[in-house]
Amino acid sequence: MSLILASASQARAAMLRQAGLEIEALPARIDEEEIKLALKAEQAPARQVAEALAELKAQRAARLPQLEGDQRFIIAADQMLVCNEQWYDKPTDMAAAKRQLQSLRAKPHQLISAVVVARAGGIVWRHIDSATLTMRDFSDGFLDAYLAQAGEAVLGSVGAYQLEGLGVQLFSRIQGDYFTILGLPLLPLLVFLRDNGIVRS
Repeated sequence: MSLILASASQARAAMLRQAGLEIEALPARIDEEEIKLALKAEQAPARQVAEALAELKAQRAARLPQLEGDQRFIIAADQMLVCNEQWYDKPTDMAAAKRQLQSLRAKPHQLISAVVVARAGGIVWRHIDSATLTMRDFSDGFLDAYLAQAGEAVLGSVGAYQLEGLGVQLFSRIQGDYFTILGLPLLPLLVFLRDNGIVRS
């Protein structure tokens, strides 16, 4: 049985396909900024925000006309980056990416990734994981060279880096699951899919 991925993330789609899963990507559009502002006003922790965003994406995807009556599992995920209690979003341009990396330099930050699975409009499974990454005290010259080489691909990441590529050079220490850092806690998801007969056990 194929799966629905309620995301436009190429990294998440690649992870699932490389794991041997057949997926159909159907991005679910939600107003993430408005939702984050509302939850921040309620003093919600970042873990709750990541989970809420993932749930809303799954529920929005389930209401798409082309999925009416569809019994396939819908996978949705979201990620939050937190440093010194400040939430970070994807940078809007290269100047914002530079400011963001300067702000994160020489500090630890947390990446919190939530994944949910929905079926027939209801959430049937959820999982949240976090990782702690410490950036090294890199020079401004290194930062400029990094951004020039990495290019606008950094704008697709909440941290302005891809750990699986050149971005690994930004770090001095990484604690946590690799897939969680990439934005999808893959191993627990695979356990769920095995338990439900989607992946062979």
